[in-house]
Amino acid sequence: MNPNLNLNRDATLLTYRNARYLKATAAAALLAVTVYLAGGEAGSPGYGGTVAGYGLGIAATLLLLVLMFYGVARRGFGWRRKAGRVARGEGATLQGWLSAHVYLGGLLLVLATLHSGFEFGWNVHTLPYALMVLVMASGGYGLYAYLTLPARLTANLGGETLADLLLKVAELDRSAEARALQLPDEVNALVRAACRETRVGGDLWQQLSGVQRDCPTHAALQRLPELAGKCREPAEQAALRDLYEALSRKEGMLLRARADIMLRARMTVWLRLHAPLGIALLAALVAHVFTVYYFW
Repeated sequence: MNPNLNLNRDATLLTYRNARYLKATAAAALLAVTVYLAGGEAGSPGYGGTVAGYGLGIAATLLLLVLMFYGVARRGFGWRRKAGRVARGEGATLQGWLSAHVYLGGLLLVLATLHSGFEFGWNVHTLPYALMVLVMASGGYGLYAYLTLPARLTANLGGETLADLLLKVAELDRSAEARALQLPDEVNALVRAACRETRVGGDLWQQLSGVQRDCPTHAALQRLPELAGKCREPAEQAALRDLYEALSRKEGMLLRARADIMLRARMTVWLRLHAPLGIALLAALVAHVFTVYYFW
């Protein structure tokens, strides 16, 4: 999902073209339930082994292929944008694909559940269903991220960029190290560690959490007031106050920079599960179909 689309997400994604895909999928789901209830044997609801069950299974398979095609289409739109050939209405077309993708995913859940006849077990037939639920769960989080996190990104940076913040942090580090040279060695060592060992980003967990455990800058701010007694000269005390103020400003910028990285990571991390799970689902579905037709 592209967070840079200049569209009103709340107004155009879920209610795209007067909620055409919501209405279409609701009607299709109602039709599927009707087929399920009417397609059973001896008055009982249908299941995968009935004609209605096979029909629902085939419909679910075709729908899955359509949903997986969205990823291909999205990359195609992105390629044309990078090539500089952005057609008018492309953003709306992509938004329409995304709206359909969301609602058709819900329809897939209905079709697959009806196809199963609500019979589940530890077997190759339930595996595709379980993977489908995981794919939908990751996609649901992706939808939440797409609708909510871009606004938080904008509010957090306030018109600046991450590069701007990091540049200001670097300038504060140089200033802090220069001030610390005229202070006692313990203060100087503390500030030097804060300037040289503070990290923004890091591994995946640090990016998702937005924190650096035992951050040297935070530790320096905690320790500096305790070391004030070692600065007896008025010039040293003034330098220590300036140093504390500089590190306080730096910590505020670090919080914003880490929040930016955190929000961006949370906007994209679901894709690391969504796409591989989709491929695993397709493989499990092939195994399910092969098993049914070969052994039954």
